Amino acid sequence: MTDTKHDIVDTAVAAGSFTTLVAAVGAAGLADTLKGEGPFTVFAPTDTAFAALPAGTVDDLVKPENKDKLTAILLLHVLPGAVRADDVTGKVLDPATVGGATVHVDGTDGLTVNGARVVTADITCTNGVIHAIDTVLLPTD
Repeated sequence: MTDTKHDIVDTAVAAGSFTTLVAAVGAAGLADTLKGEGPFTVFAPTDTAFAALPAGTVDDLVKPENKDKLTAILLLHVLPGAVRADDVTGKVLDPATVGGATVHVDGTDGLTVNGARVVTADITCTNGVIHAIDTVLLPTD
């Protein structure tokens, strides 16, 4: 899937399977960043991935008093630069995220990031690429 007319946020909105992620990005105040020049790589949890979190988790995270925690979780899903699936096929990498943490990307058996499987790869946008994942990445601290 390629969307050469829309940025990451607008592409996620149009896809229809990232509504929870889009709402969380808005609550964290990251929409302008992800609409920026980039490029960025976003490992985007699907709505199904968010639904698999314990009941009430998302509602709790989008509260204003939890903005820092929500931001940290969301930034764990964003890499600087545009990393396509072909760039990591057959490789194991530990790149730094935009938030400064590292994630474990494994391209040796499909594509996973911190164990979350990429279910749709290489959704190209004007300012980067989205990879849909089946699990929400959470900080390990």
